[in-house]
Amino acid sequence: MCYGKCARCLGIALIPLALTSIILNTLLFFPNGETGYNTPEKLAHTVWCFGGILGSGLLMVFPILVFMGMENNDCCGCCGNESCGKRFANFSSIIFAGIGVAGATYCFIISAVALNEGPKCHASTNDTYIYPFADGDYLSDHSMWDKCVKPPNIVTWHVTLFALLLVTSGVQLILCGIQVVNGLIGFICGECSCCSCCGSGNPPHYFILSFS
Repeated sequence: MCYGKCARCLGIALIPLALTSIILNTLLFFPNGETGYNTPEKLAHTVWCFGGILGSGLLMVFPILVFMGMENNDCCGCCGNESCGKRFANFSSIIFAGIGVAGATYCFIISAVALNEGPKCHASTNDTYIYPFADGDYLSDHSMWDKCVKPPNIVTWHVTLFALLLVTSGVQLILCGIQVVNGLIGFICGECSCCSCCGSGNPPHYFILSFS
């Protein structure tokens, strides 16, 4: 199994997911495509946690770069030891996969809380912006959505975007988890097949010089 190629595939798969998360979180600031409601007083606090922008977006850049660069890592960087370089690369990928897991988990939790709490809106029974849904029952009872008057269609907007963020971060969590396992196996096995000094069967130059 080529652990570097597997990591690269995972990195490529994470790119559209990270971009999608950033876009979804950005859209949450503009309910129904309108710009007059993007203030802390009118939007749910979960929107301002930036789960999609920070957690599933910017934090995911680090594992993406590491995963995509693993295939071209120099495996002969540790005193000519043919497996040391790849072991280190796989170990480092585990660390950065952990960063990806943390970011995706953060977004996943924020999205789950947002769906449970519901949006903040100008309710028909109140003159201020409040959370009219207390325990998530509104998800199964669409007749309750009429409680929100402003922003227009805020419940649909809120539920749709946070549900998509929940799914996106869940997929990221799975992909980063796969790389944790992949990197751990690569670290244990010490895969190395990329360098001439290691793969050619010839001893390293410093070893030849020591006997010249």
